[in-house]
Amino acid sequence: MILYNVTVKLDKAIEADWLRWMKEVHVPDVLKTNLFVDHKICHILVDETDGVSYSVQYFCKDMADFERYQEAFAKTLQADHASRYKDRYVAFRTLMEVV
Repeated sequence: MILYNVTVKLDKAIEADWLRWMKEVHVPDVLKTNLFVDHKICHILVDETDGVSYSVQYFCKDMADFERYQEAFAKTLQADHASRYKDRYVAFRTLMEVV
């Protein structure tokens, strides 16, 4: 199984809107690709004065499914997030194999 993790640090002022949008719009759009079998949204528990961080985790059965996601869907979905929250967040992505 492959874990695609997106860590996002965002302004506290947009946290409620971001979390609602992620749960109601973005994550459902990612799952509609039918390439992921599960997901989790985790609040990262650190004392940050300049923002708040989340880990958004998507699980797919194999690298072939992840590569299909990257080729067909990732660019558009990432652009939607970037345009909605421009200059209010930073993100990095990590790809892992569940062992």
